[in-house]
Amino acid sequence: MKSVIRNWDGTQTVVAQQGADLITGTIQDCVPIAEMAKAKHNAGMFGSSDMKHAATIPMVFIEKYLNNNGVSFAEFMKNKQHIRRVLNDPALAHFRIWKGQV
Repeated sequence: MKSVIRNWDGTQTVVAQQGADLITGTIQDCVPIAEMAKAKHNAGMFGSSDMKHAATIPMVFIEKYLNNNGVSFAEFMKNKQHIRRVLNDPALAHFRIWKGQV
């Protein structure tokens, strides 16, 4: 049995049963987000010197970071070090708008 729930933010939650186990996951089409980030970068839409628009990171990557590091979303949002690690991750460079070091 497999169910797909379409969420308001464009993600999809997949729930599947494999034997006695319940498996869940999140799916998100990240191509439009990467394309938007590239377009904003090319247009120079970085924000102001006081507040840079560094990136638009898809929620699936935030969720993966939280799961891999055992961090709650509340802790992620409170601790700027977590956000810096995500923003400066070279694997997520496609989602950067302002390319400077955060």
